[in-house]
Amino acid sequence: MQSAAQIQAFFEEATNTVTYLVSDPATRQAIVIDPVLDYDHRSGKVSTTSADQVLAAAAAQALEVAWILETHAHADHLSAAPYLKARTGARVAIGEHICDVQTIFRPVFNLDDVSGDGVEFDRLLRDGETFTIGDLKVDVLHTPGHTPACVSYRIGDAVFVGDTLFMPDYGTARADFPGGSAHTLYQSIQKLLALPPATRLFMCHDYKAPGRDSYAWESTVAEERAHNVHVHEGVSADEFVAMRQRRDATLAAPTLLLPSIQVNIRAGRLPEAESNGVRYLKIPMRLPA
Repeated sequence: MQSAAQIQAFFEEATNTVTYLVSDPATRQAIVIDPVLDYDHRSGKVSTTSADQVLAAAAAQALEVAWILETHAHADHLSAAPYLKARTGARVAIGEHICDVQTIFRPVFNLDDVSGDGVEFDRLLRDGETFTIGDLKVDVLHTPGHTPACVSYRIGDAVFVGDTLFMPDYGTARADFPGGSAHTLYQSIQKLLALPPATRLFMCHDYKAPGRDSYAWESTVAEERAHNVHVHEGVSADEFVAMRQRRDATLAAPTLLLPSIQVNIRAGRLPEAESNGVRYLKIPMRLPA
């Protein structure tokens, strides 16, 4: 019988991101999902405070971090995967459609060092694939729409949904990034909501919906079906797509969109230092016609 996973959440308020440390109590094997590298866009300063909190928790419990799992190439924070990998020996995995995302964004930043075939990651995961962490079985669910490469991870009665769904009072992820699709997102959400009602859903972000005083990141399939403001039962695909497209048209680009994408499609690796020893990120400029 599969043991129940121990789940610990670490909330990084600057980017409203939740990182998860998931472990098997029987074997002390663990995974980290969606780790954050702290980055101040105004100064260019990078720090590892958030990642170090996860490492400290793992060390305090004598956990061996075997895998670092990304739900997608994030557009709102830089990944700390390389930092955690260097300190734990863990391997880094992401959905196989990261190749599509690399192909989309490589020319945007003129990144000759991005492969387009995902070799920057240690493992590319397919829809329906399973692997184990200790005695825990991890099921991979391809849940595209926010990006082509989005995956969710199911471990027992828990599913880590990335940016596909948010808390019921906040709704769903945007679908207007290159390669995104509101219609595909609706289908992915229905795939998640077809799971047993008691299935626990763990979000990658929370933004405190109006009227809520505290952050939250755990819901259930039943709660989402009944109360999600965008996709509760009775909302059709056409209604969802029209709502999502109207809403997305009003949204500003995430603050860390440009730094995040060019780093995260490299599996979190920063650009190589130039001749003066400094690393530089690219900011494409859109000049008036």
